[in-house]
Amino acid sequence: VQLVESGGGSAQPGGSLRLSCATSGFTFSSYAMSWARRAPGKGLEWVSRIYSDGSESYYADSVKGRFTISRDNANHTLYLQMNSLKPEDTALYYCAKDRWAGIRPSNTYDYWGQGTQVTVSS
Repeated sequence: VQLVESGGGSAQPGGSLRLSCATSGFTFSSYAMSWARRAPGKGLEWVSRIYSDGSESYYADSVKGRFTISRDNANHTLYLQMNSLKPEDTALYYCAKDRWAGIRPSNTYDYWGQGTQVTVSS
């Protein structure tokens, strides 16, 4: 199993970035997926999760209305569109694979990517 994030970088407050998570080694369409982040000096924060079929998604209150999770099951890729970025969004962003196959997220994870850095500053 491999999860490889990309798309991070620097942005100004109010700007946008789109993260991607390319996956391989498992049946992507069978697993819910999630994004999480770790800000400097802080613990891991769950950001968003999406059903395996993409039919439903959930967001942390801190990003609701600004971030959108999506997935392309044909290309085994997970996305996170981040708009209206704030300095407090600065973090290392990870994608994670649910431990159990199924439509709904189990909220337990067995594989993580290496992370992609997002820095928001003026």
